[in-house]
Amino acid sequence: MTSAIETASLTERAAELVDLALKAGADKADAVVVRSRSTGVTVRLGKVEGTSAAENDDFSLRVFVGQKVASVSANPGFDLKVLAERAVAMAKVSPEDPFATLADPAMLAREPLDLDLFDATEIPAAELTAAALEAEAAALAVKGVTNSVGASAGFGMGGLVLVTSHGFSGAYTASRFSRSASAIAGEGTGMERDSDFDSSLWFADLRSAADIGREAGERAVRRLNPGRLDTASNVTVVFDPRVARGFVGHIAGAINGASVARKTSFLRDRMGEQVLKAGLTITDDPLIVRGSSSRPFDGEGVRGEKLAMIEDGVLKHWFLSTSTGRELGLPTNGRGVRGGNQVSPASTNLALEPGDMSREDLIRSVGNGIYITELIGHGVDMLTGDYSRGASGFRIENGELTGPVTEFTIASNLKDMFMRVTPASDIDRSFGIAAPTLAIEGMTVAGR
Repeated sequence: MTSAIETASLTERAAELVDLALKAGADKADAVVVRSRSTGVTVRLGKVEGTSAAENDDFSLRVFVGQKVASVSANPGFDLKVLAERAVAMAKVSPEDPFATLADPAMLAREPLDLDLFDATEIPAAELTAAALEAEAAALAVKGVTNSVGASAGFGMGGLVLVTSHGFSGAYTASRFSRSASAIAGEGTGMERDSDFDSSLWFADLRSAADIGREAGERAVRRLNPGRLDTASNVTVVFDPRVARGFVGHIAGAINGASVARKTSFLRDRMGEQVLKAGLTITDDPLIVRGSSSRPFDGEGVRGEKLAMIEDGVLKHWFLSTSTGRELGLPTNGRGVRGGNQVSPASTNLALEPGDMSREDLIRSVGNGIYITELIGHGVDMLTGDYSRGASGFRIENGELTGPVTEFTIASNLKDMFMRVTPASDIDRSFGIAAPTLAIEGMTVAGR
């Protein structure tokens, strides 16, 4: 894998681009290079089905002329002077944006910070193939598994170089390794499918291929011969951590400053109020060593700090970039993310902090309910909080998981769900969004 140190030439090129933009008439500017490298192999039924390899360095220049702003992008090999002049010419004829600007110089990350995000281990294509085949073989070896959807293994790197006209220059690179498998159990119309996946910044932290394949197969088999549920109200559902991460993602979307500024979040008027069950806290920390979504600075050069976004159920912060913060009358909190030529706020290492009960004790406390392992569809309205998703999972009877169930819908409103959630203690922080098993009371179930 390309060394993480080889960003010096990209930094020099970005700095030259910023200098040329100023000479062309920009009042201020920043240049970003997003670097990516990836290699992957997919297999199915013992044969290689596909291989991929990609390398890319995307340059973006953003220039400001008064309150007017424009951005342009290019691949390596472009003429720096021509690109800078084009960007300034575009800015001069653009409408004014009262909120767009560079970050406050006082908030820039001036000192380097090593978060141990890069593992230089290179995995030859033959080893990637062997890992994918091992995962698939482990899935097929599970009794009841009848077919394979496939398995994969891959690795890559991504990085950011940022140079601004007001004195910031920085770069970082993060590696990524992954494995996955998907299996089919049963025959004919009774077939069921499930999968498993793992991703890690460091190769040594990645779960074994055999473990991933075996888990995928066992999950598929557990889903065989599902029953149906009767329509009912006031049902307690328990979200498996895979599903719970998506639920926490809805919370992140509701407290994103961009949604608040656009008035498209149902929590837009709730700052300082209780929005989550008392006792619960949601943290966001960009500075976790080897954290899945860690970064020493954001897309504007600001070093974010760990924040309790919601503390003891009370909303304390929005996710903010500089422009979104200005629109809301607040300073950025270092959550700006470059997306093409735009900077938008987003979470980093987000976690709904765990409770005291084990997963088993939480399920036992439910008595009778439903354990959700998969949600289907996009029935979430972030403007109103209305929530309705197709689902499948298992019955909870007398505090124990019993038979599988499918083809039902769970419904409520996120405002109510946030106030009725109870977390277990089994949090896995290896993903960018971390959540334990969650029990949510008062759901409506639409079944047969």
